[in-house]
Amino acid sequence: MRVLITGGGTGGHVNPALAIANTIKQNDPDAVIAYVGTKRGIENKLVPKAGYPMYYVDVKGIKRSLSPSNIKAAYLALTSPIKAKKIIREFKPDIVVGTGGYVSWPVVKAASQMGIPTALHESNAIAGVAVKMLQKSVDRIYLNFEKTGESLSCDRAKLMKVGNPILGGFSSMTREEARKKLGIPDKYKYVILSYAGSMGAEKVNDAVLCLMREFTAKHPEVYHIHATGSIELELCTSQFKEMGLDKCENIELCEYIYDMPTWMAAADLIIGRAGASTLNEIAASGTPCIIVPSPNVTDNHQEKNARVLADRGAAQIIHEADCTGQALFREAQVLLNDPARCRAMRRALLNLAVVDSAERIYGA
Repeated sequence: MRVLITGGGTGGHVNPALAIANTIKQNDPDAVIAYVGTKRGIENKLVPKAGYPMYYVDVKGIKRSLSPSNIKAAYLALTSPIKAKKIIREFKPDIVVGTGGYVSWPVVKAASQMGIPTALHESNAIAGVAVKMLQKSVDRIYLNFEKTGESLSCDRAKLMKVGNPILGGFSSMTREEARKKLGIPDKYKYVILSYAGSMGAEKVNDAVLCLMREFTAKHPEVYHIHATGSIELELCTSQFKEMGLDKCENIELCEYIYDMPTWMAAADLIIGRAGASTLNEIAASGTPCIIVPSPNVTDNHQEKNARVLADRGAAQIIHEADCTGQALFREAQVLLNDPARCRAMRRALLNLAVVDSAERIYGA
């Protein structure tokens, strides 16, 4: 079997794609898998690391406001399917699978026009632009949330709820095993894991740095690691040093966390965004969390994603407008000092977790 997978821009699109690819290889070791992305997205780091060859098409999103960049975006929308068809003729896939992001559109569209079986996976509560554009062209659409189908107008028969594919390991390691693997000393009573998305978010990074300065730096029993995202790394590193946080042995700053299953298993508290992949990973790990939905996404889908967890007592939400170091400090203190609430949150998260989504997709 030859499978061409596409999806990019953020880890929320790439990691589910890699989870599907890995599951195909586990079930069919002879399968040949390649990936199509753009040269700007996080896929350029994650896909080669996972061992899959890459092809590239150039495509970008249309801005909702009037912008000169929309001229180039419109040009690429016309030319990118031509490039995608060339890739498809070269690779000769038996099936093409897209997991969202603008790069999915030309690849899946081209495959559909060439009579090749196609499938999409939509991880968010509200379907994204690429999925809406492709919904009538593809053979199957896999959904994370049942309600996502309400935002689509295609034949209901092609919709299938499977959850969101996540990379392996999120439910297979104990807290003690994870900390030993990561080399976290026993002297740390608590571990806080925070991140601002694969690209970064200024508001979240600023609040977390303040939390580190006002709380973590003053509590040597707490170990705190924060991933800034690629765009924010340089600025955050400068601020980190200005605050003197680089002198604290219990605080670590990095661009991206690659071994997320282990870090989530090791953590007592997670602070992060509300991308669907992130929330599914948190659910699978069962780690208490503070979620800061991004307001800068289509149809405010991160708020809707986060609400699914919060309504079941599985997450605490802080809206970005209210996300300050002091707000994070208050919520972190409440959770770290309330074992009963943390146990209840863990149960709620694990009840929501779907850990075999990629297997469901492969089996379908």
